[in-house]
Amino acid sequence: MKYALVTGGSRGIGRAISIKLAEMGYSVLVNYQSNTVAAEETKKMIENAGGTVELLPFDVANKNAVEQALTVWQTAHTDDYIAVLVNNAGIRKDNLMFWLSDEEWQSVIDTSLNGAFYATRFLVKYMLNKKFGRIINIVSISGVNGMAGQTNYSAAKAGIIGMTKALALETAKKRVTCNAVAPGFIETDMTKNLNADELKKLVPAQRFGKPEEVADLVGFLTSEKASYITGQVIAISGGL
Repeated sequence: MKYALVTGGSRGIGRAISIKLAEMGYSVLVNYQSNTVAAEETKKMIENAGGTVELLPFDVANKNAVEQALTVWQTAHTDDYIAVLVNNAGIRKDNLMFWLSDEEWQSVIDTSLNGAFYATRFLVKYMLNKKFGRIINIVSISGVNGMAGQTNYSAAKAGIIGMTKALALETAKKRVTCNAVAPGFIETDMTKNLNADELKKLVPAQRFGKPEEVADLVGFLTSEKASYITGQVIAISGGL
């Protein structure tokens, strides 16, 4: 049985991706750290739509927690494997660099960049063994172009972009693709405190995107139709 793991899958873009992959027939593993209420709500939405879902709580920034949770899951599912990994978990702690604390820097790097590394390193060996896999890393326009006040976030996302391109070269011959999706301004909890009216003026499409639009792109990248696409960074930003 093919499973899909979505880290940070209980809210926002992660929730939309989890729902989309369930609609595509994957058994979805929704990872979250502490928001059990949101995770249970996502689980209920998927089940009500006829999908199969499990909740898999662990902190992606904690290497031991990642490896323990995935080892326990794999031991209980000896005939199955996680064919799709969506590294979506990430946090923002914005500040100008000269005010940026060590904790604000390190926590963003640990969650976004190190978290993607820990999960991918553990699961990619199973994908290579099965000769099929899809790794999609959710990055950001901030990681492509940079963003003032986000040196930590931009650095983390740019690091994932580099990891994406390098890993794609290592895995392509085994039918395992690795791509990055770079959203611009998307209507989520992460952007609800931004000045939307002013920011929309910067976007050629004159609006924020919807989580479901990002999920549709991720869904395509997990499909067989995208088997010749790897090592790419695809922006979904309304032309920003």
